[in-house]
Amino acid sequence: MKGAQYAVIFTSTLRNPHDQEYFDLAEKMDVLVKKQTGFIGMKSFRNSNGEGVTISYWSSLKAIKDWKSNSEHLGAQQYGKEISYAEYHIEVCKIERSYSLNSTHYG
Repeated sequence: MKGAQYAVIFTSTLRNPHDQEYFDLAEKMDVLVKKQTGFIGMKSFRNSNGEGVTISYWSSLKAIKDWKSNSEHLGAQQYGKEISYAEYHIEVCKIERSYSLNSTHYG
């Protein structure tokens, strides 16, 4: 993602893949993170078994730390730990190189 210096990869498995309260909270966090200084973008995927991956892109480590300590996000993290997640894993990565192809048709 252009301009990104760091990526946070969050993988998780939900205890209940149909937990509507979790999805409502995730939607609220999606709106909130877009207002966070240093946030660049995000991609998120979840299958029907509740396994998911979210990759968020950030301008700096400070921006990532600020998001991690955001009071509303802290509440969502606590809900996830206590209720939603069977397991999760977080990786913070420095982006060394980025390139892409953006074509709507081939040959």
